[in-house]
Amino acid sequence: MASRLRNTPLSSFGSRTDIGCVRDHNEDSLVVAPPLFAVCDGMGGHAAGEVASEIATQVIADRAPSHADATGLARAVEAANAEIIAAAQDGRGREGMGTTCTAAMIEGERLVIAQVGDSRAYLLHAGKLQQITRDHSLVADMVEAGQITADEARIHPSRSIITRALGTSQSTHPDLYEINVAAGDRLMLCSDGLSGMIEDSDIEEVMTRITDPQRCASVLVNEAIEAGGLDNVTVIVVNIEGLAEKRRRKVAVKTKVTVAITLVLLAAIIAGTAFGVSKYTSTVAYVGEDNGHVAVYRGVPGSFLGLTFSEYVETDGSLLVDDLDKIEPGLAQRVRAGGVKADSVADLETKIAAWKVQLIGADSQTPQSGTASDAGNTANTGDAAGASNTGDAAATSTAAAETASATAAGAAQSDAGAGAQG
Repeated sequence: MASRLRNTPLSSFGSRTDIGCVRDHNEDSLVVAPPLFAVCDGMGGHAAGEVASEIATQVIADRAPSHADATGLARAVEAANAEIIAAAQDGRGREGMGTTCTAAMIEGERLVIAQVGDSRAYLLHAGKLQQITRDHSLVADMVEAGQITADEARIHPSRSIITRALGTSQSTHPDLYEINVAAGDRLMLCSDGLSGMIEDSDIEEVMTRITDPQRCASVLVNEAIEAGGLDNVTVIVVNIEGLAEKRRRKVAVKTKVTVAITLVLLAAIIAGTAFGVSKYTSTVAYVGEDNGHVAVYRGVPGSFLGLTFSEYVETDGSLLVDDLDKIEPGLAQRVRAGGVKADSVADLETKIAAWKVQLIGADSQTPQSGTASDAGNTANTGDAAGASNTGDAAATSTAAAETASATAAGAAQSDAGAGAQG
């Protein structure tokens, strides 16, 4: 008995081989090397059957194609047949030794099988088990001819007679099968130590019930042993992933690439934004307050996440923030809130200079102490007094008129006397 394994990533498969309850040695060999799987059941007695199956698995493992190619797999099986015949002739084995062979390769949703003898391949699809291969045996021919039933073939005295095997003829060629499979299907390869002891319905029940492939293979071997274990028993169970794993890996790679690109773009955006903000804040300016006076700041007012984006430039000691309301109502509040901005410090200084000119004009129009305002108040006071003493004013005017008339009359008389004397 031999097993061939390749150093491959973890796959969803399991296998087991057992000597059984009757034989004193195990003539079965197997290959578990994804995408290649094979079961070989040697014949020819002690030190012959196991040699034949060992040679077959060794050659097939070495010669099998790297992909699921039926023609390439057939050539590997034919090479194994030639090597077994040569080994019998050069003393590595015995005359008459041979082996069955069922080799399978799975790639995506493609399954290819090369088969010689009565080791079988089964496929579980949608919960239904189907035998893929056809036995090269006497009882299989009898069943096809309608001479016996499948149940009778299982216990027929000639059930061990093989009509085709590796090592018996240079002209031996395998039957080839090419099948489309799907994710969720299960492949099972076995020697006749399983199929000769357990009915297909029982195999189907176990394969449907037990999802773990290694445990499934072990349970099937145990079932054959419990049924009598009259022969060596070898089982390989493979969960077919189809293209699901390939799609998953493709999506994973695509996701990683997308994340990487996104991070690069995000970094570029952040860097560009930082550069733009830095460039912008290094040129623009705004008016603020410094101890009640108008001050100039470069940048933008406010803060974000504890960061400020402005720096103090200068303070105009001659211009009070409160005085700005004389120019425009609410201007002082806008300044305190950082709402007066310019594209540069120079533009802002020009604006402040204009404010000063406007403020001088506003101050020149403001009334001073004792001027028109006070005069108005005095006039108002006199008017009020005149309104309350209207009668007195009229009397005073009459008296003044009489006095003026008397004065004029006296002056006339004096002029007349002077003329008489002359």
